[in-house]
Amino acid sequence: MSTSAPSTEQRSIGQLVSDLSEQTSQLVRAEIALAKAEVTAKAQVFGMGAGMVTAAGVLALYVLAAAIATAILGLSTVWAPWLAALVVTGVLLLVTVVLALIGVRAIKKASPPAPTRAKERLQEDVTALKEGFRS
Repeated sequence: MSTSAPSTEQRSIGQLVSDLSEQTSQLVRAEIALAKAEVTAKAQVFGMGAGMVTAAGVLALYVLAAAIATAILGLSTVWAPWLAALVVTGVLLLVTVVLALIGVRAIKKASPPAPTRAKERLQEDVTALKEGFRS
């Protein structure tokens, strides 16, 4: 009388459905965490870009003040004072342009703040699940 015991563990359909439910839940939580991390990272880049554009706007006000001072000095004095004011205006304008370009590039890089990697991975997961059910 030999009783043959199965070499592998036999699992009921209920256990398999329970495992599927648990694994699906873990997968959804992981995808949500990925989406949150991706949106947070993009929001930080967007914030930095917006800060640089704001700084460029503030510097633009200084450019206007320097341009006005240049015009006044140019009309009321001899060469040296207005030339110095013109140089300051040129430098401020250059800094303003550089900050604005860097800020706009950062904003474009972070827009739209949608979690694209998470969406792609979720689509891959859905495709894998569909393929698994077809097999």
